[in-house]
Amino acid sequence: MTPRRPRDIGTHTETAVVRYLRGAGFDQAERRSLRGFLDAGDITGTPGVAWSVKGGVAAKTASDGQVTKWLAELERQRVNAAAEVAVLVLQRAGIGEANAGRWWAVVWFSDLMKVHDDEWRTPVEPWHDFPTRMHLADVCTLLRAAGYGQPLREQIGVD
Repeated sequence: MTPRRPRDIGTHTETAVVRYLRGAGFDQAERRSLRGFLDAGDITGTPGVAWSVKGGVAAKTASDGQVTKWLAELERQRVNAAAEVAVLVLQRAGIGEANAGRWWAVVWFSDLMKVHDDEWRTPVEPWHDFPTRMHLADVCTLLRAAGYGQPLREQIGVD
């Protein structure tokens, strides 16, 4: 098997995440065209949310320092996208593209607090903020509960 080029890795991982998002209540999700200097993340069609997707060995073996660097890049993309929330998705070793919902999603704790009930909206001082890692499926559930994407079935009274 020929190793994938970095661009191919990005295409495959982004496509897997878009496919997952579409089935998880973000029906309009699609890969974003490259924007150069004003990069607004890897995925569009999810108003209010900026996404960065990392794949291959780099994602599977990323150090805490590397994740922090990627989150800093994603913060600039979040601003460029005029989004409230930024999500970094990391492909996981041993978990294929068909199970992208089990890939890691890293979100700043302050972003999680911003999107939920008023009682959770206590300001987080920048020096108290920290990256929070969970499955992509769980981030999608939290975002949808906060009004992003399509409403959760429970919110619209469907059983």
